[in-house]
Amino acid sequence: MHFQEFTLTNENLPSQQQKVLTLIEENEQEVNRLLAIQSKNYQNFVTPYQECSEALEFYFTPVAHLNYVNNTPETEEIYNALLPVLTEYGTKLSQNEEIYNAFKEIQKCEQETLNDEQNKVLIDAIQSFELSGVGLAKEKKERLAEINLALSNVTTSFAQNLLKATDAYEMIVEDFEDVKELPKPDLEAAKSEIEGKEVYKFTLQQPSFIAFMTYSKNRALKERLYKAYTTRAPENDALIEEILGLRDEEAKLLGFQNYAELSLASKMAEKPSDVTGFLEELASKSKPQATKEFEVLQTFAERLGFEGKLQSWDIAYYSEKLKIASLDVADEVYMPYFEKERTVQGLFDFVQKLLGITFKKTETAIWHKSASVYDLYKDKKPVARIYIDLEARKGKRGGAWMNNWVTHHINSKNEKVLPVAYIVANFAASSKENPSLLRPSDVVTLFHEMGHALHHMLSKVNEPFVSGINGVVWDAVEFPSQFLENFAYEAEILKQFALHIESDEALSDEMIEKLKISKNFESALGMMRQIEFALFDMKIHMNKYSADEVQQILDEVRNTYAVITPPSYNKFQWGFGHIFAGGYAAGYYSYKWAEVLSADAFFQFIDQGIFNEDISGRYFEEVLAKGGSRPAMESFIAFSGGKKPDTDALLRLSGIS
Repeated sequence: MHFQEFTLTNENLPSQQQKVLTLIEENEQEVNRLLAIQSKNYQNFVTPYQECSEALEFYFTPVAHLNYVNNTPETEEIYNALLPVLTEYGTKLSQNEEIYNAFKEIQKCEQETLNDEQNKVLIDAIQSFELSGVGLAKEKKERLAEINLALSNVTTSFAQNLLKATDAYEMIVEDFEDVKELPKPDLEAAKSEIEGKEVYKFTLQQPSFIAFMTYSKNRALKERLYKAYTTRAPENDALIEEILGLRDEEAKLLGFQNYAELSLASKMAEKPSDVTGFLEELASKSKPQATKEFEVLQTFAERLGFEGKLQSWDIAYYSEKLKIASLDVADEVYMPYFEKERTVQGLFDFVQKLLGITFKKTETAIWHKSASVYDLYKDKKPVARIYIDLEARKGKRGGAWMNNWVTHHINSKNEKVLPVAYIVANFAASSKENPSLLRPSDVVTLFHEMGHALHHMLSKVNEPFVSGINGVVWDAVEFPSQFLENFAYEAEILKQFALHIESDEALSDEMIEKLKISKNFESALGMMRQIEFALFDMKIHMNKYSADEVQQILDEVRNTYAVITPPSYNKFQWGFGHIFAGGYAAGYYSYKWAEVLSADAFFQFIDQGIFNEDISGRYFEEVLAKGGSRPAMESFIAFSGGKKPDTDALLRLSGIS
């Protein structure tokens, strides 16, 4: 067993770039050697073929990662230079009929003798080849290759436009009255000086943006910041039209009516109508409560002297005040209990008690001083490594995510390769004077991303193509992450680490109960917002649309489902990186689809005891350890003792009756 050691710093990137380029050449030579084998079988063909892919991922993933977390002109140049080369290489492989036929022949001859993991590798690979156009005529293959390269470039441009626009904007506030309600950590983070005068600087980075929108009473300034946020990267408007056009052409080349059908070909949901029907049913059950929640908020704001109808930039401020008034829950009160380092350790302790996993800090070269590295142990044996980078800073992409780097597998030398993952977030940055304090919602985010990481790192699967999150259908990949986040406000867990940073006093039972209740505060409004995004995503991928038509579809979805209608200048689509620069195209619904699985699984623990060894053992062995080696529904049913997931569990979890 071993970790593949590597130095994760920007200084190492030029050598990385050359290594990736060299590996592509070596992989192409190795594939030619494999194709020349007369009697191909799983061991002499499929196993080394997978290793070619793993080797390339090992050297390219850090390049992409550093471009996201420590972005500089150099990282961008190297990443952009490699992307078209990798796209061309990947397209060439995915359309190689000789490789495809070899997989088909091996499946035909060895299906009865191979294990379930190996058969799943073959099933997934054959489908992937077919969805990549392996059987197309030459000219169509060439066009598909051009589309893949174009999509790679344009989606990267979308993401980089968004990052640059986010980093470029700042709003200076001079009057203390406009910021006096901000929590102390947010206020300290915003302090700046211009010509000897103390001012407050706010940006479009998540911690800064959320703090001002939630706690400033100045409506004019909030609208200014809101408008800047919702009109970021206007150049992405043209890119959206290009992306949708390319995706539609790709789908039609592959024999699908639209990109939505192509996307669903490798997911649990079978057709777009399954998805829209699922979302519309959720909407019909949620909208009455969402409407009532908004009416309550409007009435509350009016009691505080607000005149007129609440607008999008008013919601966070009055929702926070209503939450405090009705539930006595304020982020500012809770943040001192969630110091970043202690919260991370609390999460580690919970995972150890739940799954028997121990985290030990290790020293290795890393890209930023605020990031950390830990090795995971099970029964005193190393099983994985994780890199954790949680603080916001310039040059770092917004949001939070888990990225898999190395996958658990047995290599051709019969060595066990241990998995490696990253967790990245954008929580408030620490300083010499102030530690990083998390909002309760940040704690949920941290648990969520750890759920993803555990799914990848605790795999026992020996075939890399179906180990960890590899091979897991997209609309099930959120299951383990959402499952773990549901424990973030449980008293048994919070009592262990939620201690006040100054007094060391534990979070009281009363405060925990209020926090749990607050989790479903305006939950129906949140549900409707996610449904709005998911329906928009699915609908725009059901044809080829212009930028104007995309806006019309968004307006139609909002008119039907949005309880709070945003202003016409809100160009949400320009910043919808999940679907235009990530992997969620015609798949954003998967958050809700997977949430049904996660809610059902969570209540099995809650109803029978969080630290029930039988249930946690089955979750470990049937879900986490199995990775993508079998269909997600099979893993869920094996965990739950033969029971299919109950959709009503999601409504119960959300407090929607």
